[in-house]
Amino acid sequence: MPQGRNERALFISDLHLSPVEPATVERFLKFLAGPAQAAASLAILGDLFEYWAGDDDLADPFNARIIAALRAVTDAGVAVSFMAGNRDFLIGDSFAAAAGLSLLPDPCVLNIAGVRSLLAHGDTLCTDDTDYQDFRRRVRDPAWQTSFLARSLADRKAEIDELRQRSEREKKIKPLHIMDVNASAVVATLRQHGASILIHGHTHRQGQHTHSVDGQICQRWVLGDWHADRGSTLACSTDAWRFID
Repeated sequence: MPQGRNERALFISDLHLSPVEPATVERFLKFLAGPAQAAASLAILGDLFEYWAGDDDLADPFNARIIAALRAVTDAGVAVSFMAGNRDFLIGDSFAAAAGLSLLPDPCVLNIAGVRSLLAHGDTLCTDDTDYQDFRRRVRDPAWQTSFLARSLADRKAEIDELRQRSEREKKIKPLHIMDVNASAVVATLRQHGASILIHGHTHRQGQHTHSVDGQICQRWVLGDWHADRGSTLACSTDAWRFID
């Protein structure tokens, strides 16, 4: 391990980076230039960007700036990985190559500090929101994505903007519990993958929870979203698991 690097694994999600939120962007860039470069690994569990229209948008100045900052972390020897979220599921191999990171499937089982752990973005656990789950199945279909990516970049961005506005309107009228994870779905997912820890984002509700799975007490760590005055990061090591800001 390079001198000065600790053994911590860092986990973040839901940064929703956008040019219209420059203070949040600056907070993230400072994180990449500081704590991230001292870690052993960094996993981004979705919604790094407010939206991603396709890997043919790598040259956009804003996108290029974020990619260069991520590349600096990977070039420093940190193992950086990315899992698609509901806002940036069109990130693909070209983005990964440019940033020097690896792409993770959702869900993904990893050994973290000696513990079999399950990583997820978290949206698949919100099973009470049936409208969203139907939408997710449609846009994650490879045929849909091929057709969508064949359209012009301008057309894609226009449709994404319309979908984002519709989503914001729907969130205002949906009951809060529908947009949170379903406890039965959490237990079933932990059981299916034989994991004792689940780390996810999506709900923006940072916290630590326990679930009983066939008599075993399992932990669920929920990553929060990022803002100008707050960055939610879970730091894991053999000594401790805790949120840091």
